[in-house]
Amino acid sequence: MPTSPTHAPAPTAPPPYQGLPLRHPTRPPVLLPTDPESAELYGPVFGHTDVTSLDHDLTRHHTGTPIGERITLTGHVLDSRGRPVRHQLVELWQANAAGRYAHQGDRHDAPLDPNFTGTGRALTGADGRYTFTTIKPGAYPLGTPDHAWRAAHVHFSLFGSAFTQRLVTQMYFPGDPLLAHDSVLHSAPGEAARRRLIATYDPALSGTAGTLTYRWNIVLGGPSPTVTPA
Repeated sequence: MPTSPTHAPAPTAPPPYQGLPLRHPTRPPVLLPTDPESAELYGPVFGHTDVTSLDHDLTRHHTGTPIGERITLTGHVLDSRGRPVRHQLVELWQANAAGRYAHQGDRHDAPLDPNFTGTGRALTGADGRYTFTTIKPGAYPLGTPDHAWRAAHVHFSLFGSAFTQRLVTQMYFPGDPLLAHDSVLHSAPGEAARRRLIATYDPALSGTAGTLTYRWNIVLGGPSPTVTPA
């Protein structure tokens, strides 16, 4: 008598996001034009020229020196087979050392830094490596009834060969006590996926230009991809 096939258990859904209600869409999706060039007009842009040699160093975008702990973020962008993704556009944005974004929508009462805008971009090299020099971002409150805070994090965006292939994700810092309470991090599907969003402090690379260096690889697809938290 034939036996019934064995089915793998259904994946467990991530816990619901506990942050601000405004992060949840309330309107139907907007359909972009089918023409790829027209679709790119709807994407964000952190520069109006080709990527320059200073775009990756967020500490040199103003005449003064930004406040905070100077860090270097570096790693490789890899495809599903572990091969380097060459000449990939990587964009970055973040809060300043006090936990505030240089954006009109940020109502956190922490101070702005006139010498830090918090956006940068870079192209990966022939080996798929990217590098940013920046300031370690501060944590900030969500303004929710439970007084929740976001752990320090940096937003990354990768565009692939077109804007329609965009991946947006977040990188976190090791040893942060707020990691256990960050609802965005915990929206990632599973402990392994969450670990892949946390960078590694690399003392072997630190000390260059007075920075602490964190290593974080971004994997596009495959069995262990870098995920997009909610």
